[in-house]
Amino acid sequence: MDDQRAVLSSAVTTLDDLVARITGVAETMHRAGDESLAADLFEVERSLRMAHRRLGVVTRRLR
Repeated sequence: MDDQRAVLSSAVTTLDDLVARITGVAETMHRAGDESLAADLFEVERSLRMAHRRLGVVTRRLR
């Protein structure tokens, strides 16, 4: 169980990094006036945040 928790915990950390990177690009696109691309990226960000929350719940349940 510890191995599985470690794998999932690592995935949560990876999602943290992805959210930060996607958000940064989305904000840059928004400032540059590319609203359509920014909106798509913000949608990806929301999906990643939902996945992060759900994976966090699963990881905590393994304890």
